[in-house]
Amino acid sequence: MSAVSDRLPTFPWDKLEPYKKTAAAHPDGIVDLSVGTPVDPVPDLIQKALVDAADSPGYPTVWGTPALRDAITGWVGRRLGAREVTHRHVLPIVGSKELVAWLPTQLGLGPGDRVAYPRLAYPTYEVGARLARADHEVYDDPRDLDPDGLKLLWLNSPSNPTGKVLSQRDLTEIVAWARAHGVLVFSDECYLELGWEADPVSVLHPDVNGGSYDGVVAVHSLSKRSNLAGYRAAFLAGDPAVLGPLLEIRKHGGMMTSAPTQAAVVAALSDDTHVQEQRERYASRRAVLREALLSHGFRIEHSEASLYLWATRDESCWQTVAHLAERGILVAPGDFYGEAGRNFVRVALTATDERVRAAVQRLS
Repeated sequence: MSAVSDRLPTFPWDKLEPYKKTAAAHPDGIVDLSVGTPVDPVPDLIQKALVDAADSPGYPTVWGTPALRDAITGWVGRRLGAREVTHRHVLPIVGSKELVAWLPTQLGLGPGDRVAYPRLAYPTYEVGARLARADHEVYDDPRDLDPDGLKLLWLNSPSNPTGKVLSQRDLTEIVAWARAHGVLVFSDECYLELGWEADPVSVLHPDVNGGSYDGVVAVHSLSKRSNLAGYRAAFLAGDPAVLGPLLEIRKHGGMMTSAPTQAAVVAALSDDTHVQEQRERYASRRAVLREALLSHGFRIEHSEASLYLWATRDESCWQTVAHLAERGILVAPGDFYGEAGRNFVRVALTATDERVRAAVQRLS
């Protein structure tokens, strides 16, 4: 076991604990803007679907019910503009993090194979490569990478942590480059519903992929759009030649979404109203937090989408974390997401309206 754990970096959130204790000591309590975990209620229609399916004594299937696959194919067509998506083009997963962590292993990658991801990125991309003993590297523009031995290219638009959105033109050119060099593209699009100053585009859109899903897979989650982080509900859509073998591997591994969760996902993907309502909550929180941070002397870069503000005071991120913790506000240090984030902090929008108002008052 130690041989596996020794491949992994220190779990970053453990380093934040002393600052969390400082923030929690504030007389009015902590305002936790560090981890992007939803705090708003699960919509009633989703809860009802879960409860109605609670009497599920049998094993669920890894591929999900036909109703679930119908809901996924319908949503990617309606929301992402994907065309001619069949059940073979989709695969439910147990939340997106497990997929990110285990994808290189499930693809059969290992020593000598390379996995690439953005210079500022979700740490689990690196973890996934390490678990598979594959090589890993970061990029500013993937088209500058050496394609030799590059087996998996992660895209992330909108970005976690920066909120940066790749343009349709960039996505189109990156997909074309990857196909020309035989590189598999996985596009993490979990924040696509949360565009503020940009309209994120999926790699599943025909204007990006030319009407073909060859070598392209999108990753989507219901954690943020529908407040289902506790349900572990996500899915893949794209190249059947990739998803078919993954389905077989995951069947052998028993990586199945629970039957009640599958029913809840059907309800969630079949309703757009609750998504718009949640967007409006986040938009309101974003507006007041952004103004408060700017007034407090921060500069905000990118942040045109996603659930975060990427902010800096042009100092070490840990100095900023300490500065805010003294005011009872906890944020994530930018170096959690790569060395390039050492002077930034990530400020999440995932706090109640009351806690957001408290943060704004403390920053004023």
